[in-house]
Amino acid sequence: MPATGSVSSSMPMLARGRHRNPRRGACFMELASYLAGEPWSDAPSCTDESLAHLARLVNDLSSDSARPRLARLTPGVIGLRDLGPGLQDELALIAAVHALPVAAESRQRALVVGIGRTIGVFGGYATAADPAVVARARACLAQYDGLRRWAASFTRRLPRSGARTSSGVAIMETSTRGIAEACVPDTDERLRDLLEEAIAHCRERAGLAGQEPPVLEPRHWRPRVRSA
Repeated sequence: MPATGSVSSSMPMLARGRHRNPRRGACFMELASYLAGEPWSDAPSCTDESLAHLARLVNDLSSDSARPRLARLTPGVIGLRDLGPGLQDELALIAAVHALPVAAESRQRALVVGIGRTIGVFGGYATAADPAVVARARACLAQYDGLRRWAASFTRRLPRSGARTSSGVAIMETSTRGIAEACVPDTDERLRDLLEEAIAHCRERAGLAGQEPPVLEPRHWRPRVRSA
């Protein structure tokens, strides 16, 4: 792995945010749209919106020096769509499990509430997430008994809303920001590991487990996206 701060010139330059055209920069999902042969967009139809949202968060919260190294993951998100119910909750729980050990306490509290609500510990929400993902999140939650007791007391004071919608988007945003702003020296690596696991999970759901995605080569992107 290249040392932090050094990026091979054979990687495409990735930038934060949405860009009108590649001359102004490219984010992770805009590169995916180009590789998939779709119109230039940070929300291409080739990728499930929940995974695309997580990829945009990781892209934007990574440091400028580390962001180009995310590009090698881009081919792996192409074709991952229509993956069935529960995916947003699954990606949110995966993100929360990554973030909980390093996030600041205020975000840990939000994550514990989010995990507990999603897996049915607090409230009446019923997730369609895969039982294995739920079990992993439940085991993680059990390691934070003090926070779990605080969250149980907090949620009991909330009005009974009977909410039936996922809070996955909010959990993903809290998780990625919690990692990016954590007081640890390897935030970029942790964000990349999260995205890598999320893509692998989606590829497994798509029946692509064990199939390596295409390798990103300069000839695939240099006609449109400049080098890092």
